[in-house]
Amino acid sequence: MKIPKHVIGVIILSFLFKDAVSEEPEIKLSGGKVTLYCKDAVTWFKDGKEVLYNKTDLDLGSETDDPRGMYECQDRSTKKHLQVYYRMCQSCIEFNTATISGLVIADVIATVLIAFAVYCVTSPDKGRSSQASDKQTLIRNEQLYQPLRDRDNSEYSHLSTARPRK
Repeated sequence: MKIPKHVIGVIILSFLFKDAVSEEPEIKLSGGKVTLYCKDAVTWFKDGKEVLYNKTDLDLGSETDDPRGMYECQDRSTKKHLQVYYRMCQSCIEFNTATISGLVIADVIATVLIAFAVYCVTSPDKGRSSQASDKQTLIRNEQLYQPLRDRDNSEYSHLSTARPRK
């Protein structure tokens, strides 16, 4: 079955005009500003209310202001819709590869320094000679028991007599 040439031409033209007719509004980001662009726009609407701005582009302001809403650009014949929900964290920190690797390296260095400090504090000193008390034997002549002191008649050297119980 052969397809007529005029049918192929109509299909090609419909694909070409499809992009031109149903072109949606675009969002442009430049210099921290959010801008909507609509080809051949005459009137802009935000959330159903007309915005007094009759150009092809609509400046939504800074991206840190979190612009959002339902925007429409309307020319004489068509109305094109675009929903904008822009969320920007104002107090966030941007992490890239260099920042993350710097944090990891700093963490490893801090851990090694703390481990070295703990080792220095807890290890015995090698340069210190043994003290005399370390070598002194408490029981001389390898006796099993240490002899008692000589008897002394001082106040605490003997047991007191027990008092009778009542």
